[in-house]
Amino acid sequence: MARAFQEYVVYQRAHAVALAVYKETTLFPRTEIFGLTSQMRRSAQSIPTNIAEGSAFDGKEFRRFLGIALGSATELEYQFILATDLGYLRPDRSSELQGDVREVQRMLVAFRQRLLDQAQ
Repeated sequence: MARAFQEYVVYQRAHAVALAVYKETTLFPRTEIFGLTSQMRRSAQSIPTNIAEGSAFDGKEFRRFLGIALGSATELEYQFILATDLGYLRPDRSSELQGDVREVQRMLVAFRQRLLDQAQ
């Protein structure tokens, strides 16, 4: 039987990032509710969602979902930069969040590689 997605450390870290994004974006201007706020929340929740969904599959299909999660993490990294440049996020907090999302990116890459190595 496959592991429950909640057991993966990469999922746990991605979930923590998603929670942080939801918290931080509550402070964004109301004019961004359908713009950057919404986009950042979608990107942030897409990361753990794709890890969870992919965990229902084996090998190649799981790697595909991890790739989608990686793309969402990269989107989110840029969105932190944009939010900072617009003055919605403090630079120190943005730097911390970017570090967190880069850690998730590294974990996703390593996890995908581990799955690939197991398949060979």
